[in-house]
Amino acid sequence: MKALVFDIRVNSLYSIRIPFTWQSSLTYPVLPPSAVIGMLANALQRYKNNKHPLEYLDLIENDLLWAGSRLLTPCVIKSYTTSAIVKWEYKLGGKFTNALGRQYAYSKKLQIAAIFKNDTLLNDIAEALKASPLTCGDSESPISLDSEVSIKDVAEDIKDESIQTKYPVPFTKDTKIEDGNGQVYLMHERCKKSGNNFPLVSYMVPMREESKIIYPSTITIRVSNEKVFRIEETGDVVAKPTIIESEDAKDQRRKGKKRKDAKR
Repeated sequence: MKALVFDIRVNSLYSIRIPFTWQSSLTYPVLPPSAVIGMLANALQRYKNNKHPLEYLDLIENDLLWAGSRLLTPCVIKSYTTSAIVKWEYKLGGKFTNALGRQYAYSKKLQIAAIFKNDTLLNDIAEALKASPLTCGDSESPISLDSEVSIKDVAEDIKDESIQTKYPVPFTKDTKIEDGNGQVYLMHERCKKSGNNFPLVSYMVPMREESKIIYPSTITIRVSNEKVFRIEETGDVVAKPTIIESEDAKDQRRKGKKRKDAKR
């Protein structure tokens, strides 16, 4: 088990749209897990270019254990009004553009980390990141590497009662925050649906805001059933709580599925 860790420099304003904010197009200050996965999959597809893009996405999602990003420098988020062409044919005096609000963020540097099971795939992605054009969020948000793409050792089964992290933490009503500052965002953990499910997951992003400027921060949590990975020279990261399904719950789920099949 290894991790890819590297810094990125944002070449312009970037916009990573929060789902279901069509009219206002709000943006995250950091890349959610799905955006990190998409960036890695796009880089690998452009580098190898011998399969359908979705096959590279499957390859990465099947091998990925955790992905996240964090601010390295302060961030500013501003709202702008943008115009989009909605009609290519129009009558004199008619309206063919649509004005929409959209948020853009600016931060000089962010750090990306991703943990994989397979060392071979990880090495391919590391080479792809060095050779491919990179974007975060959408094609309008180009980025460039600002450090070497490092491959780090990862320790799991961390037994510490409390850990401190600089990366987003999955947040539920049972999460025990002991110290630090953060803001909760709804994020997609993956790019592809699992069956008919594509849920948004609450994450607390370590950050503090002063005079409308967002600064990177840390969060200390008391570990209960969360999965903690310790990345060499990077620190601790927290994955979703491990849910152990009881035998009774499994039986109920099987019975429910049989009833649905019988009705069909």
